[in-house]
Amino acid sequence: MTELELTPQQVVAKREAGEKMCLIDCREQGEWELCRIEGANLVPMNSVPGRLQELEGKADDELLVVYCHHGVRSLNVVNWLRAQGVSNCVSMAGGIDRWSLQIDPTVGRY
Repeated sequence: MTELELTPQQVVAKREAGEKMCLIDCREQGEWELCRIEGANLVPMNSVPGRLQELEGKADDELLVVYCHHGVRSLNVVNWLRAQGVSNCVSMAGGIDRWSLQIDPTVGRY
């Protein structure tokens, strides 16, 4: 996989096409408590290195779609994961804010 980012629409299209994926929210616990995407897993950015083995295992079976608030932290996480050899991962462009605007308005904005 060469692309680093997918739009929220591309994420939905891939999921609807039956592609296996795991949503990884790399925001902090307090942000997670404000709003979240249903079915996502919270893995705060600072905990990613300590959970590398777990994330590698998930990436063996499904695409990791990492997101944050606006897409900056998630892009950093994806770049770091790829540098560790985890290639089956992408950042969701625009983060949860864009998801709320374009996909699911029931997801809160802050």
